[in-house]
Amino acid sequence: MIRAAKPCDYQAIEEVWLLASLQAHDFIPAAFWWQQQAALRARYLPNAEIWVCEREQAVQGFAALVDDYLVALFVRPDCQQQGIGRALLDFAKHLRGQLSVRMYCENDIAINFYLKQDFMVIKEGTDIASGQPELYLRFSAAHVAPPISICQHTKR
Repeated sequence: MIRAAKPCDYQAIEEVWLLASLQAHDFIPAAFWWQQQAALRARYLPNAEIWVCEREQAVQGFAALVDDYLVALFVRPDCQQQGIGRALLDFAKHLRGQLSVRMYCENDIAINFYLKQDFMVIKEGTDIASGQPELYLRFSAAHVAPPISICQHTKR
């Protein structure tokens, strides 16, 4: 079930973020992620619109939005490959209709995930906090072709 996050979810959200960050970004020292927890608490949790995917009364993933910027989309490593990330992303797309996201160039799994979800790379840059090269991607529902049924206009 996807629902709005509550303050009582923040500890679970932080745990999901840390575990998934350590797994997905093994090219960055683990100490960096431990240090970034303060920024997560101070900047993102109170200022973002956060949606969680809860199963069996446990937060298994979350998406955080600030306007049309997808600040975060993380799923617990032991819950990945179960459709949670896709469900959260589809939910965010439905809420906004257009989204932007940044990710590290070395995070091939995430880049491929977003490209398969109709995001397009719009530019490259460097993350100030880590010094790592990153990509900026954008999704717009207006640029996604609707599904076509080749049988819908068949004459009899």
